[in-house]
Amino acid sequence: MEDAVRRALSEERLRTFDCAVTCSTQCTPLELYLWNARISAAFLVPLHIGEVVTRNAVSDALTRIHGPRWPWVQGFEDSLPSPAGGYDPRRELRRAAARSSATATVIPTLSFVFWQKMFTHRFDARLWSRCMGQVFPGADRGMPLHGIRAEMHRYLEQIRRLRNRIAHHEPIFGRALADDYAAIERVVKLRCPRTAAWMARHDRVRPLLRDRPV
Repeated sequence: MEDAVRRALSEERLRTFDCAVTCSTQCTPLELYLWNARISAAFLVPLHIGEVVTRNAVSDALTRIHGPRWPWVQGFEDSLPSPAGGYDPRRELRRAAARSSATATVIPTLSFVFWQKMFTHRFDARLWSRCMGQVFPGADRGMPLHGIRAEMHRYLEQIRRLRNRIAHHEPIFGRALADDYAAIERVVKLRCPRTAAWMARHDRVRPLLRDRPV
């Protein structure tokens, strides 16, 4: 059975798990592989909630500044960076807006990195200085607005990296997964502490972390 599974999954894919398992480890490489798959699946729920909450928070902020049809406001489009190479949020917004006539249908078509880019310093004066407290009521009122914005960007980068590894079925057992969960929880809590508490009540990540095999 084990040999058949290893052939199906490929020796190349299992090599990372082989290297992580030693004679003192209380699991086999395939048991570690299965745990990695289970913890990845468990993370899908908080990742889902964190991403939806983040993009709705940004949309809320943009609506306060540009109105409910912000995807079609030229002033907002012009405020987005449009580099000659690499990721271009202005082009992504333009394409998404061209395919839809409703803000609610544009929002889910924009990539995670689009929402993360809204937390760069270029939007401190244009956006966050005008509505940070209303959009993120869970933030520390004693913290400067640019600090809250920078904190969001940092956490979203951490979440994005985790999200990408899970999406590509890569190993995540070597990450500081408790910190990853805390980053998601913090993002949700900044937007809505009650939603963060609700998410925590239904969490399956931390129970699995208590049984971490390596």
